[in-house]
Amino acid sequence: MKRARALWAGACAALLYALVALVSPNQVTAATLTEVTNFGPNPGNLRMHIYVPNNVQPNPAIVLAMHPCGGSGPSFYSSTEFATLADRYGFIVIYPSASKKMNCFDNWSDESKVRGGQTDPVSLMSMVTYALQQYHGDPDRVFAVGSSSGAMMTNAMLALYPEVFKAGAAFMGVPFTCFPNEAAFQPGFNSAPCVGKTAQEWGDAVRNANPGYHGPWPRMQLWHGTNDFVVSYSELEEEIKQWTNVHGLSQTPTSTDTPQPGWTRRSYADSSGTVQVEAYTIQGAGHTLPMSGMAAYAIEFFGLTGTSPTATPTATPTVTPTVTPTGGPTSAPCRIRYVPNTWNNGFTANVTITNTGSTAINGWTVTWTWPGNQQITNAWNATITQSGQQVTARNVGYNPTIPPGGSTDFGFQGIYSGTNTSPSQFALNGTPCVTE
Repeated sequence: MKRARALWAGACAALLYALVALVSPNQVTAATLTEVTNFGPNPGNLRMHIYVPNNVQPNPAIVLAMHPCGGSGPSFYSSTEFATLADRYGFIVIYPSASKKMNCFDNWSDESKVRGGQTDPVSLMSMVTYALQQYHGDPDRVFAVGSSSGAMMTNAMLALYPEVFKAGAAFMGVPFTCFPNEAAFQPGFNSAPCVGKTAQEWGDAVRNANPGYHGPWPRMQLWHGTNDFVVSYSELEEEIKQWTNVHGLSQTPTSTDTPQPGWTRRSYADSSGTVQVEAYTIQGAGHTLPMSGMAAYAIEFFGLTGTSPTATPTATPTVTPTVTPTGGPTSAPCRIRYVPNTWNNGFTANVTITNTGSTAINGWTVTWTWPGNQQITNAWNATITQSGQQVTARNVGYNPTIPPGGSTDFGFQGIYSGTNTSPSQFALNGTPCVTE
């Protein structure tokens, strides 16, 4: 009888052990990018994706992260480090997708320049409100960040809703109200449309969007490459004029330093020593800035790096692909995303290289063959040569290394006749890549 009881107790213990193993905290399910369809008023006809890390804080900060023209929320998720940083610090990231004019955010219409106008800013505010309510977000820690068109919208959101956003980071943007109409907004050909206004004029544009609001105004971080031929580097100075004037600061920086080789950072602090405006010049960089590492500077500027949660670590974030990979073996140690913007007989394209292998790539060369008569006229973040239909893109001095799981970007401008068909296959250092 004692032996039977012992056997029964052993069996129960084994079953209990098995059940505990099934729910072991060491078996963490990866956080995923999720689409939200009913997030509120959506006059801009935008799509919303949201990333909530497994170790999200009880009252998390909210970061609105906006893609460049031709992109999407999921592509900005996969090509930037904001989700990885969310895993580290426990904040939530919203990734909207634009729907107008080659997937650019509306920065040109009359409605986009007024609070409550029935276009993209209202849709974006619906997303922020949804995240704050659904996840008990901290209303004192709401931020915006964006690249190119998304950077332009970052300037707009901080100007239109200054009581909502505490800070922003604009990569390759233009000042708020830069474009007077849609005709003035031409993706791919933006020499320097927004220069010549005084700081007072730019500051008034922000203040006039909210005549009854008198501060505090959001802090602003600005980034631009000196070789940007799509959005002129001169626009950085116009943005500096706008936001230093809004904060009542001199256009002379209170400090200047070099946080990394080739980077110049100008800081504009108030009388208390708080940096209200920060401007980064990236020497030699084009329209696609090397985002690796830059996202961390933005998150630090927002003040989110000192609140790292101690919850159970998460697994590597994943996202269900929105595009079925084609044109390469699935075991390739690399993935290429090619996003063109086409108009008439001209185009620009952004190429994102992702290292899907387990070792760092030190020095990269990407090759492809044009299916048509495309001819590259200039490039950024890469040295590109072309012989007939064969193209070779090599890293430049500041972006040779891609860590495991990391990405880097380059871009170019070109001309064509007929049809601007995308390449079907890319190779990295001679190895075919999965192509999105």
